[in-house]
Amino acid sequence: MDWRDRGITLGARAFGEGSAIVTLLTREHGRHLGLVRGAKSKNMAPALQAGSEVDARWRARLGEHLGSYTLEGGRVHAHQVLSKPLELAALTSISALAEAALPEREPHPALFDGFHVFLEHLEDGDVWPSILVKWELGLLRELGFGLDLDACAVSGVNENLTHVSPRTGRAVSALEAEPYLDRLLELPGFMIRETNHVTKSEALAGLRLTGYFLERRIFAPHDRSLPEARQSLMERLGRSADETQRIG
Repeated sequence: MDWRDRGITLGARAFGEGSAIVTLLTREHGRHLGLVRGAKSKNMAPALQAGSEVDARWRARLGEHLGSYTLEGGRVHAHQVLSKPLELAALTSISALAEAALPEREPHPALFDGFHVFLEHLEDGDVWPSILVKWELGLLRELGFGLDLDACAVSGVNENLTHVSPRTGRAVSALEAEPYLDRLLELPGFMIRETNHVTKSEALAGLRLTGYFLERRIFAPHDRSLPEARQSLMERLGRSADETQRIG
């Protein structure tokens, strides 16, 4: 078995004296593990950081084997945001979520492409939060738990949609939501509009919405919780949103 593909590093763990088992999100082969020899070398270290873009070659005697990777490094996004704790937390979160939620060796090219778009905009603080929220929406959809945000579940109207039912994952209009606000989840407008410029507060509301369904539909059935990195992002984003409101 031998293939080549574009990949994004999700994580790496030490194996033996100088090797590592590396998890990549590849475009055509999905979340895929492989052994990297010489992982502790100075030249290899950048490619093993979460969010690094690589060109990967995977080889194994049989398809079901772990196999080995040969990696050629591309852009190392973590280096670009080392001085930006919020952006670094976002990069760590999306990597951890992809590693924890996606089935192994199941292609999801749309999620790979969305991850790439997120990386390309990571240094634009007004844009990456909305891309991240919409990527998480895509993750739910790709795993069979997509939300229905096109029209109100009660009236069928497709205007002034403001909330989502936590039971059905369907949108609810402001008029129909009014009596049940304490039972519904907020639906930020950017999630159903063609816009990527959002405030930190709007992004936080979006992540609360996607996080609710990710936890209950993907992780809880397997007695698991959202990755710690995802929870840390929420805390950091919440503090950033509070600070922005105080300054404003």
